[in-house]
Amino acid sequence: MIKIRIKELLRELDALLVAHYYQRDEVVEIAELTGDSLELARKASASEKSKIVFCGVGFMGQSVKILAPQKRVFMPKIACCSMARMIDDSYFDTSIAQLKNYGITDIFPITYINSNAEVKAKVAELGGVVCTSANASKILEYALKQGKKIFFLPDYCLGQNLARDNGLKSAILSVDSAEKIKEADVICYYGFCSVHQLFSAKDIDFYRAKYPDILIAVHPECQVSVTEKADFVGSTSQIIKFVQSLDSSQKVAVGTEFNLVNRLRPRANGIQNTFVLSSTKPECPTMNETTLEDVLKCLEFIKKNQPINEILLDENIAKKAKLALDKMLELS
Repeated sequence: MIKIRIKELLRELDALLVAHYYQRDEVVEIAELTGDSLELARKASASEKSKIVFCGVGFMGQSVKILAPQKRVFMPKIACCSMARMIDDSYFDTSIAQLKNYGITDIFPITYINSNAEVKAKVAELGGVVCTSANASKILEYALKQGKKIFFLPDYCLGQNLARDNGLKSAILSVDSAEKIKEADVICYYGFCSVHQLFSAKDIDFYRAKYPDILIAVHPECQVSVTEKADFVGSTSQIIKFVQSLDSSQKVAVGTEFNLVNRLRPRANGIQNTFVLSSTKPECPTMNETTLEDVLKCLEFIKKNQPINEILLDENIAKKAKLALDKMLELS
């Protein structure tokens, strides 16, 4: 009954229901558009619908509003990504000041999309770009042509993995020595995903010992010690394509959020061949906050003209942030 009512209100309100892959199954099943950060930012902003109801975390709703300011964007729950909370505009300014104290003045910042609008605006002011895990390599390629020191934020794991894949030196600000930072090609901010930190090289060793022919697929938000042992490293959408392209009998252990892994492949002849690469359930608490009841409540309040959790941004900040997001889409 609740699903029927949600669909009725979506039609009545000219609204598009969007859900990130990490959302609960019940939300993903009813959503009209699902995807990872890049897919949702691009497709939701290009939708003909006048209203977007976004089931995800705060920075994702902000990204759609930045790219399509004419749309009204609502979130049933403005859940907060823990990584995005690790960086704000004041931390960004402090980091730039610290780099300048080291004598590093020519800086090209790249911010992972997991950051708020204010940070994206600060990055744009320095001529930088936004990236996602799906397009990070293309963005890095562009950044290297600028002939400046690359400052990658906020996820140090993604930054280090990018550097390693491209034969570059990396260092972590406020963790590594000044000498190492000065020598690095890619300087990383010390932020991380609490879910992807759960995966370890020991987890990979465990599965390989148990199933010699198993494949390991992980997200680049995992630590380098994990990615260098994996058979495949990719974004959420890339992991989905990789796993679903495998023969149904091929065993694979996946290092990313539990909800996604759990729905990747059905059992093959009753046999489980897809495993979560962790002894601890890697479930993102904030991605799991949104329920069908929250979606319905959000829509009902929109109908009453008493909207809740509408994404509203400072116009100046949004315009600056859009420069960095538009450049990302152009390069992608």
